[in-house]
Amino acid sequence: MKQLERLKKHLKAGNVYRRADLEKWSKSVDRHLRELVNEGFLQKLQNGLYYCPKETVFGVAPAEDRKLVETFLKDKNFLLTSPNSYNALGVGTTQFYNKQVVYNKKRHGVFTLGGRTFDFQRKVELPRKVTEEYLLVDLLNNLGRVAEDRDALLERVREKALELDDKNKLLSTARKYGKVATKKFFEEVVTNPSSASA
Repeated sequence: MKQLERLKKHLKAGNVYRRADLEKWSKSVDRHLRELVNEGFLQKLQNGLYYCPKETVFGVAPAEDRKLVETFLKDKNFLLTSPNSYNALGVGTTQFYNKQVVYNKKRHGVFTLGGRTFDFQRKVELPRKVTEEYLLVDLLNNLGRVAEDRDALLERVREKALELDDKNKLLSTARKYGKVATKKFFEEVVTNPSSASA
């Protein structure tokens, strides 16, 4: 029992842990994990992934998306975004999607973590943060996945691109992270705004 109490002391509310992370504090990690889950001290999210619940005035807070993904990937180098982010661009996207996209360098596939759906997509290059320019590029990269009318959306994206103050930033973002068609579209918008099309 002393070992179980010692393990508890290393667990911080709000954190997500892999089974392997806890082996250094317990010689009977599977038995201790079962006991901690049974008493509600830990929640099992999926095989090998556990959450130490954090109590708030509204009840138990779910695990933070970033912590879930970071623990699952065993890596901090990823970009967490959502198709819902396109709605903030003001280009006519209004659909809501029940998933988040994780651009990363390690995993590919759709996984359910803590009851939430994450679409892991491998990328060679990752920006450090989501910018307006990156969202425009990402929207065009994923044009086939959004529900809105393609031609109307392209026209609104074109208008939005022309409104941006720093078009060079948009071009460099497109060249670094865009698919071939995306790069071509934004190069035409910036260099020949009257005839841009895709």
